[in-house]
Amino acid sequence: MTSPAAARGQEVRQRLLAAAAELIPELGWSAVSTRILADRAGVTPSVVHYHFPSVQAVLTESVISTMRQMLADTDEVFGSAETPAEAVDAMVASVEQHDGTDPMSLLFVEAYLAATRDERLREQLAAMVADFRGRLEDWLRIRQVPEPAATAAVLAAAVDGLLLHRALGSRSDGTALVLRRLVS
Repeated sequence: MTSPAAARGQEVRQRLLAAAAELIPELGWSAVSTRILADRAGVTPSVVHYHFPSVQAVLTESVISTMRQMLADTDEVFGSAETPAEAVDAMVASVEQHDGTDPMSLLFVEAYLAATRDERLREQLAAMVADFRGRLEDWLRIRQVPEPAATAAVLAAAVDGLLLHRALGSRSDGTALVLRRLVS
């Protein structure tokens, strides 16, 4: 059984992580300060450093947690798709839910950019991408798609690229048709 103090501490920690996930897309990774984060979470700045060694640590944990959840949601896509073409359609449809300037898109872009300057974040993101590609590769292999590892790499990169291009106003009309060729 968890003590009331531990439960409160966990709740504050979750508020800090949620505040970070909101602030990164709003302000940009480098503009999130201890004071701004504390204000958004409704705590004092000292509480931030009680729960985390740095603001960078809060941002990293927040992004990794959010991205893990989003990637875990892709299991539903693969669980419900009966064919590789249906999986591609679902992946492209998931991109269509974002305009590239929505908070989730910006969170991903900011995290990728921050990873170019933060080795620990880069390693964690790389591990998530590798895990996703591995799960996609396994799914494709079971369905006898040729070159499942290379196909998984191209599909994952294509989905990331489509999301990135959405912020520039690029539409993905016809993209599913092209990507379906990879898995046929």
